[in-house]
Amino acid sequence: MLLQSRATFAALLALAVLQSVMLASLFAGVAPHPPAEVVPFGMAPFLAASLSAVLAAMVLGAPSTAAGRAMTTVAILLALVSFGPQKLLDPTFSRIYPAVFTAWIAIATLVIQMVREARSGTPG
Repeated sequence: MLLQSRATFAALLALAVLQSVMLASLFAGVAPHPPAEVVPFGMAPFLAASLSAVLAAMVLGAPSTAAGRAMTTVAILLALVSFGPQKLLDPTFSRIYPAVFTAWIAIATLVIQMVREARSGTPG
């Protein structure tokens, strides 16, 4: 496995756990869970794609490689659909804020790590 900083690995793992728990709560019907359908996609396939992007970023050595950075960017963008700032306006925010804030910290960590990697000029 390619080397990753602990911060990057932890942030990606946090997103993987958050998305896995949301998917499990959807399947189990445990509140609060995401809606099964949102326009323009089903939530289970979307969460599966999000989780896949996170795991691919981990395997590809994010943020040390170009492929790892690309998949990290995809993982961040998909996570923002589920946990982005729009969740502040969600009627269930008072019940989901721990997951939202955790995702924000993970996303910020990933962005910081990718900026550091880009500034270091390390080829990838």
